[in-house]
Amino acid sequence: MSERLKFVGKLLSVVFLILVLFSYAMFQGGFTSWFLFFGFLPIFLYHLGLLLYPIHKWQVTRHFSRNVVRTGDNVDVTVKVKRSMPYPLYFCICEEIFPDTLQRTKGSNESYRYLNEPDRMHVNRSIKKIVFPGFRREIEFPYVLQQVPRGEHQLKFIRIRVGDVFGFVKKEHTFHVKDQVVAFPDKRSVHMNETFSSFEQGSISSYALNLKNSNVATGVREYEPGDKFSWIDWKQTAKKNNVITKEFEQEKSTDTMVVLDACDYEGINKLAFEAAVELTVSMLEYVRKQASQVSFLSVGGNAVFFPMHHDPIKADSIRRHLTRIQPDGGTQPFSMKLQGELPKVPKGSNIIMLTTHFDDGFMEMIQKTNQQAKQVIVLFIQGSALISDREHQIIQQLRLAGIVINVLTEKQLVHNATEVSVS
Repeated sequence: MSERLKFVGKLLSVVFLILVLFSYAMFQGGFTSWFLFFGFLPIFLYHLGLLLYPIHKWQVTRHFSRNVVRTGDNVDVTVKVKRSMPYPLYFCICEEIFPDTLQRTKGSNESYRYLNEPDRMHVNRSIKKIVFPGFRREIEFPYVLQQVPRGEHQLKFIRIRVGDVFGFVKKEHTFHVKDQVVAFPDKRSVHMNETFSSFEQGSISSYALNLKNSNVATGVREYEPGDKFSWIDWKQTAKKNNVITKEFEQEKSTDTMVVLDACDYEGINKLAFEAAVELTVSMLEYVRKQASQVSFLSVGGNAVFFPMHHDPIKADSIRRHLTRIQPDGGTQPFSMKLQGELPKVPKGSNIIMLTTHFDDGFMEMIQKTNQQAKQVIVLFIQGSALISDREHQIIQQLRLAGIVINVLTEKQLVHNATEVSVS
């Protein structure tokens, strides 16, 4: 309603000025008064036409150089405007209206230097481009969307403003243009100084850097793609006239579960949570590459469990889940929620737990988890200056209880490679 009132007010103003100048020419008479009237008449008619010009009928589209990126990447965006009537325009301003999910930034690992000041990662994105279209039917507004943060970002609105050279008449319209940019979590290099494994013949856990025992051959089989050249049994190959490789005693990988604390709490460090998600992706990939069965559990407002798999489709589901996940609130803390999910933990498995917060209930929960699991490794991600005295006490008590705690602060996260201790 207010827009209509503004339009009516401007229209009446232009008409009133035309009538005033016409009345002056009629009553005053003479060459000068009529010269002023006819001299200003094209200007008034232009303003009148601009008021009636239907900019809401423009076709506005948004084009991305790519819709799927990694966290921290840049995206080239071009807003294209097509209009059927080439009415002369002095200026045209295009403004991108960004959603709240894009009101933050995430660059390279150097951004973790601000782990003690996470608010510095918040930005007020504002993109306004001005062109002078004249009679052009097609108008383009290019810009760069820099350092896209993790998540699925819905861009829905573009605001267009036009006006005359004097600024007397201004028009604007907000176009609904829905597009999506997906920024998958970034990955970093992870190194575990020891690897979980156990032999098939026994249940005793052992630590080994290799997942194959290549010293004991248990049989032969036909060559398969990926077999090493040194595995070829040349005698059997000559006898059967076919490439035969040795089959070695296989180590059985210990089941591993990665648990992410996605619970919200007062004063949560959002940048530390981003690092936790990034490390979760990296740990899942690292364990999977070690030929170990890995499952994933995220505990937030709702617990989401992904069972052990080697299915690429399920791996993609985990990646999409970690792309969308945000700290979720609730009445129960992470320690209480995880206790309700303990039945999902496979017996005798290793658990890698990533969290940004310790509370008093965490110790009780971790002790129960340790009784069910073979070993529990905790990755605690937080700014060094934001770790409370109580959290320091909990870390010491857990270490005395035999729980492996890896404290990752800005000093470790600024480096691309992250070393995780398992003992």
